Amino acid sequence: MQHMQPQMYDRASTVFSPDGRLYQVEYAREAVKRGTTAAGIKFKDGIVLLVDKRISSRLIEADSIEKIFKIDDHIGAATSGLVADARALIDKARVEAQINRVSYGEPIGVEVLAKKICDHKQTFTQYGGARPYGTALLIGGIEDESPRLYETDPSGALLEYRATAIGAGRPAVIDVFEAEYQEDMSLDESINLGLKALYKASEGKLKPDTIEIGIVTISDKHFSKLSSDEVEKYASNVIESQKNSENEQSENEDEDEPDSEITDV
Repeated sequence: MQHMQPQMYDRASTVFSPDGRLYQVEYAREAVKRGTTAAGIKFKDGIVLLVDKRISSRLIEADSIEKIFKIDDHIGAATSGLVADARALIDKARVEAQINRVSYGEPIGVEVLAKKICDHKQTFTQYGGARPYGTALLIGGIEDESPRLYETDPSGALLEYRATAIGAGRPAVIDVFEAEYQEDMSLDESINLGLKALYKASEGKLKPDTIEIGIVTISDKHFSKLSSDEVEKYASNVIESQKNSENEQSENEDEDEPDSEITDV
């Protein structure tokens, strides 16, 4: 029997390689890793979603790029990966939310919605004729007086988090969250932590006009995005604070360096 080359197993999403891998799904994950950085944080009174839209040209109108979406009154989502794929999933999520309201007369649960989206994404890894979705979603909202935050994977896998990130800057953001996240943080503290993480992920290139922030709280159960003025206020403070911290650290490092000794030869 002729030995099959590894490349032959990526022709379809339904073909397993000998070591149990679906290459098309892994390629979809790579598309997410190349996408813009999005972060989600669960704080004591709600959920915060933040995205650095990473504008590639000064000719682009920043407001025309949308990375955070309102799905239902109490649910929002942040995306990373292929933009067109994300919009298709957002549209499906909105339809599912409305179907639940019409059928049962109540808002859809965050977990139920996340599972429906993941079920839909999973079917594109199991049947031929279509590729997997090249996007990941952070879905956050309020359910039973409790904030819930989920991450959906291109494979259809689902995980709930206290704080997480997707996209190109995920490792840097997770490092910040692992070190500084607290469950009893306030809204302002959560936004500042998320912006600090995005600042680290962008290597200090974060700009207020490329940031999107969405919030939903237990008190009003209404998902909304902050205005550009509100975002600029938060972002400017964090960026200035981080730059001052970097300058102080640099000065301390210079002071700690021993003076070089001059010797006669």
